[in-house]
Amino acid sequence: MAKTDIKQETETLTPRTERGRKTLRKLLDAAALEFGEKGYHETSIVSITARAGVALGSFYTYFPSKDAIFRGLVSDMSAQVGKHAAAAMEDAPDALSRERMALQGFLEFASEHKEIYRIIDESEFVDPESYKTHYTTTAERILARLQSGAEAGEIRDDVNELHAWALMGMNVFLGLRYGVWGHDMRAEDVARAANDLLARGLKG
Repeated sequence: MAKTDIKQETETLTPRTERGRKTLRKLLDAAALEFGEKGYHETSIVSITARAGVALGSFYTYFPSKDAIFRGLVSDMSAQVGKHAAAAMEDAPDALSRERMALQGFLEFASEHKEIYRIIDESEFVDPESYKTHYTTTAERILARLQSGAEAGEIRDDVNELHAWALMGMNVFLGLRYGVWGHDMRAEDVARAANDLLARGLKG
């Protein structure tokens, strides 16, 4: 598969008109459902455009190939996770509250978009660079939040990349267990329990 810089590809494909943006959104949403249900290899451009209600010829206005829309979708879903978390923690009063609210937002997002796990997991093999970019970008967002909390004196002052990746790992698997697989706990309660673990650790 030819590797394409995700940022460059996304910039190239950003439509200038509202109609174009709506069509692109339809294609990405349909691709998420198709790839999520069938996997990369069983999904076709024809099935994506049919599901989106978009003419086959129009697809190539936005993406040159199935590989390209898959890469674009991974980038788009990663951005959606970030935006959803940012909106969820907008009114958080401190660092620990930000992490609790960000996790709650992610759990709610994962519950509504279960396909994200299959798509991100499959990207490890379909396009490893997209896979790596998704997680490194997410970890960078978490680290920035932690460092901001440290500077404000709200959490320990030695937070670093390791802490960000550990926190992301916890969130990813909580999302899988309580957002995707089904459960009898509210996202708010899961996030609160995880936040208590962050605040107090495992020491009794």
